[in-house]
Amino acid sequence: MNQADYQQLQQLRQMIERHNYEYYVLNESTVTDAEYDRLMQQLRKIESEHPEWVTPDSPSQRVSGQPADGFETVVHEVPMLSLDNAFGEQDMHDFVRRIQDRLRQQDDFEFCCEPKLDGLAISLLYENGVLVRAATRGDGTTGENITANAKAIRNIPLRLRGNGYPAILEVRGEVYMTRSGFEAMNERFRSNEEKTYMNPRNAASGALRQLDSRITAQRPLEFCCYSVGRVEQGTVPDSQYALLKQLQQWGLKINSEMRQVTGVDGCLDYFQQMLNKRDGLDYDIDGVVFKIDDMALQKRLGFVSRAPRWAIAHKFPAQEEQTRLLAVDYQVGRTGAITPVARLEPVFVGGVTVSNATLHNLDEITRLGLAINDQVIIRRAGDVIPQIVKVAHQADDDERQVIEIPTACPVCGSDVLRVEGEAALRCTAGLFCDAQRKEGLKHFVSRKAMDIEGLGDKLIDTLVDLKLVNHFSDLFRLTFEQLVNLERMAEKSANNLLEALEHSKQTTLPRFLFSLGIREVGETTARNLANHFADLNELMHASEEDLQGVDDVGPVAARNVAAFFAETHNRDEVQALLDLGIQWPVQQQDSTDAVLAGQTWVVTGKLEALSRDEASERLLALGAKVAGSVSKKTTRVVAGPGAGSKLKKANELNIPVMDEAEFMDYLKTLEN
Repeated sequence: MNQADYQQLQQLRQMIERHNYEYYVLNESTVTDAEYDRLMQQLRKIESEHPEWVTPDSPSQRVSGQPADGFETVVHEVPMLSLDNAFGEQDMHDFVRRIQDRLRQQDDFEFCCEPKLDGLAISLLYENGVLVRAATRGDGTTGENITANAKAIRNIPLRLRGNGYPAILEVRGEVYMTRSGFEAMNERFRSNEEKTYMNPRNAASGALRQLDSRITAQRPLEFCCYSVGRVEQGTVPDSQYALLKQLQQWGLKINSEMRQVTGVDGCLDYFQQMLNKRDGLDYDIDGVVFKIDDMALQKRLGFVSRAPRWAIAHKFPAQEEQTRLLAVDYQVGRTGAITPVARLEPVFVGGVTVSNATLHNLDEITRLGLAINDQVIIRRAGDVIPQIVKVAHQADDDERQVIEIPTACPVCGSDVLRVEGEAALRCTAGLFCDAQRKEGLKHFVSRKAMDIEGLGDKLIDTLVDLKLVNHFSDLFRLTFEQLVNLERMAEKSANNLLEALEHSKQTTLPRFLFSLGIREVGETTARNLANHFADLNELMHASEEDLQGVDDVGPVAARNVAAFFAETHNRDEVQALLDLGIQWPVQQQDSTDAVLAGQTWVVTGKLEALSRDEASERLLALGAKVAGSVSKKTTRVVAGPGAGSKLKKANELNIPVMDEAEFMDYLKTLEN
């Protein structure tokens, strides 16, 4: 070994990593770009002459040379939990009160607070200080391995600085793009006549999931850490605030706006400060995260399903902007409902450019007093569909145009009908209307219905346009020859789709009923109908009176179900599907002998160990009825994060509530 060269290599690596830390973590520039490039060139020269000295944590190894074939799945040994949300001061007071009640102390707790970055959560795994894996959050339990792309992000250290870190340390944080970096990148794209991005979050998401890390390296991405996951063979500080400060010492960026505050008043003051600062920051935030600072108290408080009891995200109010209403178009849904859609003069609001907004129904137009060319207020909160809140200024009389109500279906030209007591217009053509046919098919194949993988919206549009599919049953008559001749449909794709269609034939009665698209028959009603009648033939011949005897089935739903099965063509279609092989396990009818017979349960929020559908199926198998809403008749509620109004109503009615862990333990005692 040439000791002098090896020693120079180590010195170069240390110098480059120190410059990276000072520039990307501390926001300090202590060396010119030219000097930095010279050091990197020297390092690469030595490593090219001595390839056996190249290690994964070398600054030269940030970007891999070849694109990856795809992303491997990563299982998070410690789940990456989501946070419950607070939307106002009362929610924050309730959050603190719950902590006080659970800990049985009325102290003003210390909180660690920081802005909630509008980016993408990832996990960084360090072994003996070296970055060995990076993964996306995914669904919180499994994510995607993005190690090569994470290494391309300049402020993610390939090796931790200093010493004292645990042998296994998993760091969690957010990848995002600054506003200035985003604008500079888009300007570069525009000058090269390339496609630009709509907002920093979408740009960051696209960059992070590039299969070629060389492309990721060209994007102005940053990483900011906010917590840890796995910690083995070592310890970390026992304070959230001190933990983040320690992570900074080990070379990781933390948010400079992070603060420690006392009590709920301190939290609310900090929230207002960040709300005032929001527009002046060089990065997008959509709220503030508050965490109990004491790690021992965090451990005592524990978790509720997929969210910690000791942390909450206080979201900023919805963002609003003003723009002009250009026109109102009409869309036709799968049940024939004709919905107005506002076409707007494009306006940037809530992080995206908005040119369309929902108007819900004709009554909404009347309520708003809306007309073409009016100036309107648009609201967008998070990923919610933008909506018109109110008319800001009416247009002048000579410009203001009355919004015309359609007298014929905008798709097929058939007559439209407005049913008494309903706000929506409806096309009367049924499946003879292409819009209803396409939307009905899309519902039929959807994940919660027949769950036919590979049948996307565009393919359904094509199949209907080519007259290959007119009814649900036609899907199961498709041949390899028909599919392989379609545009962008190769032999493998055609075979995969045929296999998916065959696999979907093994279903359940609730899924099958839901897939038919009967008005007012959602997932819960479909389950209750299946549980009550058990036999499809019996259900098809049930009277409206019989149907109203089913839990959660009122007069409107009963009338729709009876009317659907009264139609000869609907009965023929159901029989055709059965003849083509669709089947399900025989389901037992309601039994008074079942362990949960006579009980009504509600499952709400997002569960981790099993889906809400699976939880409902388990309850149904034990004889319970599963309702979609909470009432005085409800026996018990299973609540995951995001339970919202159903959980609130359960508490108001003093109905027992279980979190997911308690629910799973309860099921074990009943099913064993």
